[in-house]
Amino acid sequence: MKKASVFLFVIFFVIAFKGVSQNAAPADFYAGKWEINVLGSPRGDVKFTTDLVRKDGKLTGVLVNADDKRPITKIEESAKKLVIYFESSQAGEISVDLDKVDDNNLKGSLMSFEATAKRIKE
Repeated sequence: MKKASVFLFVIFFVIAFKGVSQNAAPADFYAGKWEINVLGSPRGDVKFTTDLVRKDGKLTGVLVNADDKRPITKIEESAKKLVIYFESSQAGEISVDLDKVDDNNLKGSLMSFEATAKRIKE
């Protein structure tokens, strides 16, 4: 009985540790320069560039396109997903939801429009 209790105790902590490690993104995976493309918006295809920087443990940055700069209001990140919130001039706060495809590419949406992001290598 004692061996079974120890075994169940170890299994519990292994499962708990694995669950926590899957939810956390690597500390600097999303940090860096990205090119984000939104396809088929009412303004046509839109390209943003951003340099995501980690400050006080949180990512921040500015979305820049040919017309203007939009400060990022909030970023949510996990091991497989990045959500970037910013203020739109017509729709208020909106988000770009991007899922990790591989180490250099993300894919998702901005509202109902397809969005992709590609890491800019220097």
